[in-house]
Amino acid sequence: MKLRLATVVGGMPIGQQVGVLRAGAAVVVATPGRLKDLIDRGDCRLNQVAITVLDEADQMADMGFMPQVTALLDQVRPEGQRMLFSATLDRNVDLLVRRYLTDPVVHSVDPSAGAVTTMERHVLHVHGADKQRMTTEIAAREGRVMMFLDTKHAVDRLTEHLLNSGVRAAALHGGKSQPQRTRTLTQFKTGHVTVLVATNVAARGIHVDNLDLVVNVDPPTDPKDYLHRGGRTARAGESGSVVTLVTPNQRREMTRLMQAAGIVPQTSQVRSGEEALNRTTGAQAPSGIPVTITTPVSERPNRGAASRGRRRPVSAARRVSVRQSAFDAAA
Repeated sequence: MKLRLATVVGGMPIGQQVGVLRAGAAVVVATPGRLKDLIDRGDCRLNQVAITVLDEADQMADMGFMPQVTALLDQVRPEGQRMLFSATLDRNVDLLVRRYLTDPVVHSVDPSAGAVTTMERHVLHVHGADKQRMTTEIAAREGRVMMFLDTKHAVDRLTEHLLNSGVRAAALHGGKSQPQRTRTLTQFKTGHVTVLVATNVAARGIHVDNLDLVVNVDPPTDPKDYLHRGGRTARAGESGSVVTLVTPNQRREMTRLMQAAGIVPQTSQVRSGEEALNRTTGAQAPSGIPVTITTPVSERPNRGAASRGRRRPVSAARRVSVRQSAFDAAA
């Protein structure tokens, strides 16, 4: 759109972000913490901001972000437009609505986050001893798949196991730096990596074309987490499936979670190697030949330039909204 854009996030050099802001930016995409740091340093002012968007508004109003968010909203133009976006709007979002929105209007692209009509939802009852083998077979399918686990250590262990089994997998979690996350997502989007193994850090804000399967290797414990994880597939009218692997001791809790989310999944008992698992997920036996994920040539420094004493810069390559109707024209 040829807009001057500034990206302001933690985990990246602050000096570069300062330079972009001082040159002038029409749009700033920011995380609250880094934006506050730049304001405190005197490198950014919000008094001329006309439109403010809180993406994943429920998360911004939760998880300890609320004081930072309200401090930032207090600095933007009071007569400006504020928009809150999220697949789920609950908990403390109403506090933001009452305090910062005038005559708010709700716009919904789907009547319910749990009622996406292009999405199939499966609960597969599995034996604990068979779970890793089944997970590996699902990961070896044709096409992309995103797998969710509870902890970054579990993510790293499964990723290493999949690589040793011949599956092109990569890990994404809070222990990774921002450049590492960006590189991993790029490799996933381009097909260099076919399986993204992640914690809930990847449950929001990630869009990948042609992602038709999400697997909850570890079932989520919160209905909202389930909805956001599954929301990585069946986006914008595309079809997709969400598969949750449930061991016997997890069945009762999973039943309660599905009821709370307003979902009636297709439930079946399966084992690794069965045709039923292939029909549901496309599972197949892995090659068993270990693979190593390397950085694509296009992302490596230019060797010719380096040999001449310099390096060329290398490029890393359902929403519900609450909107103030008085400022629709400004949007």
